[in-house]
Amino acid sequence: MNKQKISLIDLKDGQLATIVGVHGGAGVKKRLEALGVRLGKSISKMHGHFRHGPVTVKIGHTQLAIGHGMAAKIIVDLPAGRQGLNNA
Repeated sequence: MNKQKISLIDLKDGQLATIVGVHGGAGVKKRLEALGVRLGKSISKMHGHFRHGPVTVKIGHTQLAIGHGMAAKIIVDLPAGRQGLNNA
């Protein structure tokens, strides 16, 4: 299956992906870990604003709002053909 690595903010609303990296310092990584944003976890983008503002995501049964800047640092794998919340 062909995969595409993109930033979390580039996901469309409702898309499901797997977290593969975080581009940030130790503080950012520690904060995201505390929120449950960990490598290998499935994440779906619920809602995000076009330019700035919080990005709402779902990881497991937890729904969170992450700031735009922090969400931009989360790198995800988007498997080809896997879109929508029904895959969660």
